[in-house]
This record gives sequence, C-alpha cells and structure tokens, in this order.
Amino acid sequence: MSKQALLEINNLSIAFGENKVVHQISFQLEPNEILGIVGESGSGKSVSTLAILGLLPKKLSKITSGKIIFNGNDLTNLDSKAFQSIRGNEIAMIFQEPMSSLNPSMTCGKQVEEVLLQHIKLTQKEVRTETLSLFEKVKLPLPKRVYKAYPHEISGGQKQRVMIAMAIACKPKILIADEPTTALDVTVQKDIILLLKQLQHDEGMSIIFISHDLALVSELADRILVMYNGEIVEQGKTSKIFHEPEHSYTQALISSRPKLDMRLKRLPTIKDVVNKTVNDSVITPEDRKTFHKSLYAKPPLLEVVDLEKHYFSSTGWFTKPDVFKAVNGVSFKLYDGETLGLVGESGCGKSTLANAILQLDRANSGKILYKGVDILKLSKPEIRSLRKDIQIIFQDPYASLNPRIPIGKAIMEPMKVHNIGVTESNRKQMVVDILEKVGLNETHFNRYPHEFSGGQRQRIGIARAISLQPKLIICDESVSALDISVQAQVLNLLNDLKENFGFTYIFISHDLAVVKYMSDQLIVMNNGKIEELDDADIIYEHPKKDYTKKLIHAIPKGL
Repeated sequence: MSKQALLEINNLSIAFGENKVVHQISFQLEPNEILGIVGESGSGKSVSTLAILGLLPKKLSKITSGKIIFNGNDLTNLDSKAFQSIRGNEIAMIFQEPMSSLNPSMTCGKQVEEVLLQHIKLTQKEVRTETLSLFEKVKLPLPKRVYKAYPHEISGGQKQRVMIAMAIACKPKILIADEPTTALDVTVQKDIILLLKQLQHDEGMSIIFISHDLALVSELADRILVMYNGEIVEQGKTSKIFHEPEHSYTQALISSRPKLDMRLKRLPTIKDVVNKTVNDSVITPEDRKTFHKSLYAKPPLLEVVDLEKHYFSSTGWFTKPDVFKAVNGVSFKLYDGETLGLVGESGCGKSTLANAILQLDRANSGKILYKGVDILKLSKPEIRSLRKDIQIIFQDPYASLNPRIPIGKAIMEPMKVHNIGVTESNRKQMVVDILEKVGLNETHFNRYPHEFSGGQRQRIGIARAISLQPKLIICDESVSALDISVQAQVLNLLNDLKENFGFTYIFISHDLAVVKYMSDQLIVMNNGKIEELDDADIIYEHPKKDYTKKLIHAIPKGL
C-alpha cells in the first residue's frame, strides 16, 4: 500500500456464479479526497464499492481475485463480525434510495441513535443531543420535528439528509455515496452536493461518489474513474477527464447529455460515438421559428382554462378542514404536433395537472377543452373512449407493467378494449411492428418485464402508449431514472415517433436541460401555479422569475 493512500484496491475481480462482473480493477483513495466513479447501470460501480464494505451477497457472489487494503488490513479476508466494527464507524455508505434504506417503522431520530449506540458509549441524553446536532449539521429544517418523524412524513431530500447524518454519525474516514441524488429535484441535488462538499471539508473525510452523470460528478470530485463493462477504462484528474476524455465511452457519456447552448437534431448515443457516426446537425433558431409559425397558426388541440384541484385534510372532528391547492388557476394552450415542457420541483403540481387532464383525478373547477369539447363534462363511457386519444408514459415502467403478463400481451390488452385490430393474429402482428418501431423485436413478445433492462422497459411503456394510436401523450418523468446514454436513445425515439406519427407531447420533468431540449413551449410550475410560460429557449436565456433562475442555476453543467 502506498504511503499516502487511505484505501487501495488491487486487481479486484468479482463474479456472480460463472458470470464475471468486475475485471481486475485497481485504484486508490487518498486522505481528504473526493473520488468520483462514473458509468452506467451494470458497469460494476456499486458492486465494487459493496465489496469494500463486505456487503456482497455471499451465496450469489464471490471475490475471485485481488485485495482491498484499508488501515493495513486486507478487507477481503475479514469475517462478518470483524466488518461490524468497520461499517458505519470507519467506512460508511449512503445508498441510492433512502426510502428503502430507512426503516419505515422507526422514527428518523431513533435510526441515527442506533448507529451511535452501536459504536460509541454514550448516555441516552448524550445520544439525543448528538443526533439533533447531526441533523443541524446536515441542514435539516426543524431538527426536533424530523427527530420525531417517520420516513414517510418527510420529503425525499430530507430523507437523504437523514441518511447522510446516519453515515457521518461516527465520523468515518471514508464515506461512500452511491447515486445519492438520482431521484431528487435538480435544486435538492445541488443542495446535497454542496452539503457533501462542506462536510468533507469540515470533517476531513474522504468520499467515493458514484453516479452515471459525469457533469454532476465533475462539480464535486477531485479525481474520476470511468467504468464500463466491469473495467476501469479511464481515470485521472477531473478537469482532464471532463475536457480531454481519451476513451470513446467517456466521450459518449459527455456527448449524450443535451447541450444547453445548442439543440442537436439527434443526441449522440454510445454506439454513435464508438462507431464515429455522430450526426451533429443542429436545429437553428430559424428552423424553430419556421416550425412554430405553422404550429401556432392552427387552433389548439388542448386548452386548459383556470383549472383548480384541491385536496382537503382535517385534523379533528370539529376543526375546519385545511385546503391544499395542488393546481391553482392554471391556464395554457397546447397545439397539434407540439411538445409542451412542464418543469418544477416535487410537489409543484405537475403530476396532479397531468392526472386531471387524463381524468384520473377530477379537477374541482375550470375547463379542459380537448378538440373544443370540455372533457370535465363527459360521461363515463365518453371518458373511456377519450382514453384512446390521450395516453401516458409513466416514470417507473416496471411498476406500471404486470409482472405476470408477457409484454406482448400487455400491449395487446388495451388494443382489445378499444377494438384496434380485427383478429388476435392481426393484433399480434401490429404489436410486433410497434416493438420494432421502439427498438425491440419479435423475440421480446413472450418475455416478462423482469427480463428487460430499465431502458428496454421504458421502450415497452412507450410501445403500449402508442399502440392505441393516440393524439396526445403525457410523458411523466419518463427518462429521469435512466442512464445518460439510454436517456439519449429514448429522447431520440420520442422525437422520431412524433415526426412519423404526428404525436403531441406534454413532457414533464424536473431536469430543465432535458425539458429545454425536447420542448417548443415551456411551463415552469411552483406551488400549483404557473410561474412562467414562453418559448423554451427564451425562458432559459432570459428567465424572469427568481424561481426559474434557481432551477437553471442548479443544472449540473460540469467544469
């Protein structure tokens, strides 16, 4: 082990059964350093770091070669009991999904106390004081309230801060952060990044930060490792990796994210970069102006007028119920062939508005005019036939697919309901054609949802939405959980389908870079109201409201 290294990984290989997933990787972590590990799902990032903490499933996986040296000890030789004194005490971890990492039946305070009591001898009073101090350190609002709250009673960003408090409770030498900001709003993500930087500076610990987003990691890390197919393909100082990437995979990770200063006709994918087939054609402002002139000359396809959606909560038998206005006086027009972007933080009313348009959650007042007809006044049979025209692609495709039904049948099911296709065999052929249009094929027809990757499942969700030949598709955070290059493939696919079939989209996301790339007009929502509504480029270049400026400032732009 080199004199200065805090942790050293030497020729580490990991296998699941006969399948090797990590191939002889070597790297080291210096004291007081932030090391970024980037790569897509399946590249071996998380598996490598779980091995450091001895958290690999023993019956399924095996370290086939290599050493993990920490404090002069090879961690690959330790048993479970020896690891207990290291985990949480000297090496701690923040996991990707705080809701599944926190115990739903314990208060947040008790969960942090548990870690302290495991490793440090403190009285109950001292433990409580230390926990509240940790909550203040991670900048949790109202620490005493969070101390008594259960995980479901606080927001996603607050849950992640509780996880960070738990991880730093025993002042570890190393903190491993595994995709800690993936599911968070762009502003909350920015806060978490700044918080980790501050903690690293104050506590003098080293951090391993894992992500698939190179731009995000470059804002935080001193050095970066790039992993691909279980190997480290490139490593070096952050500025060099970001500005002078040598490996084609690293170049692809940088190219795949939508640019903020130009609009490419097609986003480059890894395949494009590796095969040197990148199409660098740009949509110019003149192109957009010409397209918008013809687009907005027609009558609107959908018009929302002064829409209101309220929720009521009561704290007791005799108290007046509180009114929460989730959608508050929203009005806008959507034109045939347009992509309307809808952006804002969690809880701003984006999904509630989408559910009201889909008639999944009826609005309290206002009008929703689809082709001139107020759909709030339709009967149940009329709403059922309207569902064919207005479809949704959900954020989590796995949760929206029945795990017991092969995907071919899942796509055919709504086609039967709406009498699309003459016979069963005719419908099957139509589904095969649709699968091919979304980049899948006939062999996938009889496979089940668990047999597909995240990107493939999202394509299945798109296939099911377009199988009904709709006019309007609502994309509700439909690319937020995807790897950067898979996201590029799906965005290209959505644009191709729009061009070929004349679809109209409402594109919902908290990622302003993606929304700007996809959108003609852009709506910025905050607290149930529209903050700004204008051309997407105009809003990005000249935001009027402070809230919009805050969202734009929070976009990871890299170095």
